[in-house]
Amino acid sequence: MDQGGCRMNGGRGGDGREINGPGMGSHSGVITLEDLESMSEDQLSDSGNGSLEEGETMEDDEDQDRLLHYWQDVARGHQVEVPGDMAEPIQQITSNNNGAHTRERVPFALLGRKEKMETVYYEKRHYEKAKWACVTVSEETYEQSICYGFMRIMRYICQQNSAGTYLGMTLPIVTVVHTDEMRQDLMQAVTIAYYLPPQYQATPPQPEDSGIVIEDWPAQIIYARAFTGPTNEVTIISEIHAMGEALEEPGECMGDTFIIAGYTNPAHANRQNEIWFLERR
Repeated sequence: MDQGGCRMNGGRGGDGREINGPGMGSHSGVITLEDLESMSEDQLSDSGNGSLEEGETMEDDEDQDRLLHYWQDVARGHQVEVPGDMAEPIQQITSNNNGAHTRERVPFALLGRKEKMETVYYEKRHYEKAKWACVTVSEETYEQSICYGFMRIMRYICQQNSAGTYLGMTLPIVTVVHTDEMRQDLMQAVTIAYYLPPQYQATPPQPEDSGIVIEDWPAQIIYARAFTGPTNEVTIISEIHAMGEALEEPGECMGDTFIIAGYTNPAHANRQNEIWFLERR
């Protein structure tokens, strides 16, 4: 991962253990489009007329419109407009998240962890070289940037690629953020990145969106610290400072660029995230 460019949007370590740290309580924050990515058919039917029968899928125009309108209603309250051409990607993501596809995990080797009793403060991991689809967005607010960037990645995953097929979701979806020198404020520009599934690593499908770039990220050592709840400017800055305090040698990886990784269903009350620090070379 190039320290100045696109990088790898946490919860469990490589062995499945829960990673926690001091002050990792739930935080309040606005709902963004990533919160809607996991809308189930049952939840959607509750907001509309009628319900879906067992085994029925939402593949007709009426169901696509119902999903789209739900996204639009929620997003509008946060100054985000969801265009009509998002109807099919939204439907595909929703249907496939209900068990049709297994989500691939980004592989890594666990090198060690700092822990005390049952509390894991952070993990040290090695990620191999891999290809990621990246899009950089700079909107007026952080929430708008991640929303619009995520929609563009969704289109790429959902058939707007040279393979013309649904590529499948991988975990984590990551967001690269930048801070000022004092690490007190986030910059507007963020990069949303999607790890290409193993079957596409050798020959990645090319995006129709010219703003999405397929990048080769080099092998990298990462320090990962888990936290729960939504991600916003306040929680990200807080977690950056908490990670800096937990690290034994913060100078080895403290810069102005950090990564937010999201693993679990974004709408889950105890959503699992990680803050990632990259080891300096």
